[in-house]
Amino acid sequence: MHDQTIAELAAALERGECSSVELTRAALERIERAADLNAFITVTPESALAEAEAADAARARGEAGPLTGIPIAHKDIFCTEGVRTSCASRMLENFVPPYDAFVVERLRAAGTVSVGKTNMDEFAMGSSNETSYFGAVKNPWDRQAVPGGSSGGSAAAVAAGLVPAATGTDTGGSIRQPAALTGISGLKPTYGRVSRYGIVAFASSLDQAGPMASSAEDLAILLQGMAGFDRRDSTCVDRPVPDYRAQMAATDLRGLRVGLPREFLEAEGVDAEVSGGISAAAQALGDAGAEVREISLPNAGMAVPVYYVIAPAEASSNLSRFDGVRYGYRCEAPADLEDLYKRSRGEGFGEEVKRRIMVGTYALSAGYYDAYYHKAQQVRRLVQQDFARAFESVDVIAGPTAPSTAFPLGAKADDPVQMYLSDIFTIAVNLAGLPALSVPAGFGGGRPIGLQLIGSHFDEGRLLGAAHGYQQITDWHRQRPPVEE
Repeated sequence: MHDQTIAELAAALERGECSSVELTRAALERIERAADLNAFITVTPESALAEAEAADAARARGEAGPLTGIPIAHKDIFCTEGVRTSCASRMLENFVPPYDAFVVERLRAAGTVSVGKTNMDEFAMGSSNETSYFGAVKNPWDRQAVPGGSSGGSAAAVAAGLVPAATGTDTGGSIRQPAALTGISGLKPTYGRVSRYGIVAFASSLDQAGPMASSAEDLAILLQGMAGFDRRDSTCVDRPVPDYRAQMAATDLRGLRVGLPREFLEAEGVDAEVSGGISAAAQALGDAGAEVREISLPNAGMAVPVYYVIAPAEASSNLSRFDGVRYGYRCEAPADLEDLYKRSRGEGFGEEVKRRIMVGTYALSAGYYDAYYHKAQQVRRLVQQDFARAFESVDVIAGPTAPSTAFPLGAKADDPVQMYLSDIFTIAVNLAGLPALSVPAGFGGGRPIGLQLIGSHFDEGRLLGAAHGYQQITDWHRQRPPVEE
């Protein structure tokens, strides 16, 4: 069962070939056997089996949907009522929320079974899953390599077949980059398509929740369950949710206009294996009838510096609430209020989080706001305009998700700039608020390569259709890493 997609498992449940309780027990057993991956922070076997029994009862009453009884995992950044939500930080090590995030609510209502919370970079700040207070996650394809970040635990869990799907969040590539490095499919929806209510905030103008699974079809099924308007998130857009699976099925690669950005093809530091994999993917799309052409995103090179002004600035504001007074970590025996603030934050946050708070606070400080934050927002507009012009002539944009395959654990831990460049192809999408996904597109040195596809605002159906079409003519998404049985 561990190598089947959601669509295949749902069909098996419908035919009575297995029950949700059996699927859930199998998932829990695989999670225990693969504990060395460190993909999970919290596993919830008792509540999972109770939810599975309820799902089987709903199916017996004829009330099952496409997600009823499917075991999934949630990134430990989503608030879950009664279940610890640590954000992989000492600051929230023992925080138990009194409510569910919107995404958790929706997927629970759709009948999914939550087996636990996955590991991640602390407060979603990282590209390797090495900044977690609970230790690094390992890549199932090579346990000496990183799985990417920040949703690395979710990616590793899906890649290893511990669960068929998981949730993630994407602020600068945190769904797509780990999906690429672990050989799975991951979707960042349009900003505002999925409510951010109940997600521990990192950078509010960039954060977006999305699904991670084995195939584009599974992403469509999951997005259907996650998307929708929510008054509790003022940035959530009130517009109808289309039938993504139907839109996906209706998309034909023949005549689809696919743009290859010149700036992506000529970027420095891209591994030859990755370039070769993307060229082969473009050739496959062209052979299937797509019109592949070169385009330009002239300001793409400014995306990383712009992001590392805006995101830390918003993080410094969002994380100011963790002061040791109201909730979260509190230092031992503070001498006075100032000592309480300083030591609680100094001891509760990890080094990467503190680095970004310092950078963000500097960018927002008096005398520097216009020079850094305001200027970064102006350049962000140029990046957005580049994409708008590109989508006048193409339907989707294709390119690499990451400049390399999974790199060794510790290889970039002491060089923050090199780590930040891991997201060189994903960050511009967040600045523009666009939907984008990553799907497997081959291997380099035995490690997966990711193909990124980018769509225009709220065009997830066609984007998923392009990815699904690609997965009908290739079998990269069917490859699985060796996991001991």
